Amino acid sequence: MNLKWDSQGLIPAVVQDATTRQVLMVAYMNAESLQKTLEMGETVFWSRSRGELWHKGATSGNTQTVREIFVDCDEDTLLILVDPAGPACHTGAVTCFFRTLEDITDAVK
Repeated sequence: MNLKWDSQGLIPAVVQDATTRQVLMVAYMNAESLQKTLEMGETVFWSRSRGELWHKGATSGNTQTVREIFVDCDEDTLLILVDPAGPACHTGAVTCFFRTLEDITDAVK
């Protein structure tokens, strides 16, 4: 298998609760963060805004223990099933997907 990294060496990672199947978040990984995830058994991502590795929950305690990692048919996206130790979203919400498009349509107009 040859993962298809984008031009910046990143691949999107969809993080899903292994028990509830709720999508918790989407983040990006580079080769180093994927390797660290495999070694540690917890999610590690590449922060595009900070330009550094980001161990999910390192400061908040809301880590994500990896159960399985799947690769999509095009080999350009990862699906990571996790056991979360707390909320995934920095807002404190369980998932980063807690708003509907209707909630923000005024911002688009």
